[in-house]
Amino acid sequence: MSMKVFRGEILHFIEDPALNSQEEIEQTSHQYFEDGILLIENGKVKQLGSAELLLEQLDDDIEITHIENGLIVPGFIDTHIHYPQTEMIGSYGEQLLQWLENYTFPVEKQFSDKNYALKVSEFFLNQLLTNGTTTALVFGSVHPESVEAFFETALNKNLRMIAGKVMMDINAPDYLTDTAQSSYDESKTLIEKWHGKGRLQYAVTPRFAPTSSNEQLSFAGKLLKEHPGVYLHTHLSENLKEIEWVKSLHPDCENYLDVYNKHQLLSERSVFAHGIHLCDKEYRALSESGSALAFCPSSNMFLGSGLFKLDLAQQHQIKVGLGTDVGAGTSFSILETLKDAYKTQQLRGKKLDSFQSFYLATLGGARALDLEGTVGNFKSGCEADFIVLDYHATDLMKMRIKQCRTLSEKLFSLMILGDDRAIRSTYIQGELAKIN
Repeated sequence: MSMKVFRGEILHFIEDPALNSQEEIEQTSHQYFEDGILLIENGKVKQLGSAELLLEQLDDDIEITHIENGLIVPGFIDTHIHYPQTEMIGSYGEQLLQWLENYTFPVEKQFSDKNYALKVSEFFLNQLLTNGTTTALVFGSVHPESVEAFFETALNKNLRMIAGKVMMDINAPDYLTDTAQSSYDESKTLIEKWHGKGRLQYAVTPRFAPTSSNEQLSFAGKLLKEHPGVYLHTHLSENLKEIEWVKSLHPDCENYLDVYNKHQLLSERSVFAHGIHLCDKEYRALSESGSALAFCPSSNMFLGSGLFKLDLAQQHQIKVGLGTDVGAGTSFSILETLKDAYKTQQLRGKKLDSFQSFYLATLGGARALDLEGTVGNFKSGCEADFIVLDYHATDLMKMRIKQCRTLSEKLFSLMILGDDRAIRSTYIQGELAKIN
């Protein structure tokens, strides 16, 4: 029996703050212990509570890790990111379609080389851990070698990762296209080898509607039927010109989402990145199917795509997680992504408070990935992936935290002033992560 005990300031969410009135949020959406105990057994949460109560139940000789001037929270969850785009992060001056043509496609060509993909996978996963991200939904490239390399590296680090090979058979460079049949065959082989191995899961991954033929999208739906439990991961309504392109390619479809819907790609394990420019019918279809949206504020601003309507998604009770969307997103940091999320809602005349923000980064992400009860909070039985946020990470943060009088203010300071420096440590199933 492997038991570990952590003592300090602890926060986790048990419900969506958006479902409560402002007065109820602090009482019902989360549990907060100013002096708490997190008890971990065999890599899973056994118990969470106040130190005053739980210390009495512990043997006198058990070792306790004390956390000072920091906050223990569940590991961050990134619901949309591209690992082959790591090296092109921060590429200048384009909107979505030109950005794909000028930067993304040439870079992704290199991932036919598995050794190259292994090197980038190692760097990418170290970046996630450095930034406190312990679970992610990840795009590979069109090459099965890219996914093999990624899963091998993630398995070695004992990470909970979901990834898939891009399916792309039309409207893309010849050096990056597969065929409807080859994408099905290669995806099926990867699913059978990797889905459920260790803490790994597979996502069927058509890039987006314009680069997949109807035949390929039908094969994607076939994979979902044949392998219950795998995910669907793609893009939706990110850019106005993209939407116009989809309309021209699929005049028989009522809207962008309908392209996916007619191939039976909507489900409780379907995650659609962006969803900025949706109509009421699309919101309703997402809600009724249990599908999720990945809110990617940094990339949406960087590419000039638009501002995500978080309030409308919440009104339709759509699951929403947070996505860094590297490499259009400009940071691996969920804290920096939350900063941009706050700004996008300000520009829309809406509010995004710190409780809602940290919910999206943890339990909200787990729900978007259909992983509640596995990761995302500290309920008994959850995998013990967590991070320590450092209140004294920078001199400025240390000064600002001294002025905070409430938990909400401290959380807001972390998300507005924080970055990778605010992640003091990252734990995977109760073990300190080794970052090479």
